Amino acid sequence: MFLKQFKNKKVLITGHTGFKGSWLSAWLIKIGADVIGVSKDIPTNPSLFESLELEKKIKHYQFDLISLEKIRDVIKQEEPDYIFHLAAQALVSVSYENPLETIMSNTIGTTNLLESLRDYNKDLVIVLVTSDKSYDNVEWPWGYKETDKLGGKDIYSGSKAATEIIFRSFFESFLIKKKNIRIGVARAGNVIGGGDWAKDRIIPDCLRSWSKGESVNIRSPKATRPWQHVLEPLSGYLLLASKYFNRTGTLSESAFLLTYMSISSLSVSSESMSPM
Repeated sequence: MFLKQFKNKKVLITGHTGFKGSWLSAWLIKIGADVIGVSKDIPTNPSLFESLELEKKIKHYQFDLISLEKIRDVIKQEEPDYIFHLAAQALVSVSYENPLETIMSNTIGTTNLLESLRDYNKDLVIVLVTSDKSYDNVEWPWGYKETDKLGGKDIYSGSKAATEIIFRSFFESFLIKKKNIRIGVARAGNVIGGGDWAKDRIIPDCLRSWSKGESVNIRSPKATRPWQHVLEPLSGYLLLASKYFNRTGTLSESAFLLTYMSISSLSVSSESMSPM
């Protein structure tokens, strides 16, 4: 199975203390990867990251990607084989409360990561994780394709679309010349699963309300959403990275690749799925 190729590889995960980041860290540890994590904090209490005691099992760095010098130093020191970039301000509601933080985190943090790679000479595969909210929501009844227009009527969506535009311009201006690096962009949303304690999420909201004997406040009762379990997008991220690494020839012999991938539902083997 493609997961085996991550064994004994150095994998850097930004946003590793969050919901998806903790699951991805646990999964990679289980299959034998050497995991390095970078996050600015532990975003929830309770926390899956703390429950799994992941800090004891990985190399843990705690700082904000707004610091270019720090992320550049970590990449230079650790020399990762893979980077999964999940770090972001990931809540629509918080983007209304603090739009500047959302824009800074989602655009400048990603730009600093990309800037850190301009002089990186080791073979590297990167998966930049954005969101299905990157698409301009025109309220049609079918799903969105990778080639559909980006946009956003709220700050969170706009920041994710802006992140992708900045990324593409950075790629075209600088990284296209580096044949040792391959980057894929993966968009996914409406993710559920154990260990998600963020606010304004449907299952955590239900559990919090029911534990107090209260009714659940459904914020958008008329909305229809394609929920997916956390292992589905994570398997997509890992599959995308593995496809890049397993192409014919070495990375240094192949042209730079840029791929966009929207993830709504994927099948994945039960091998190595349970965290720890």
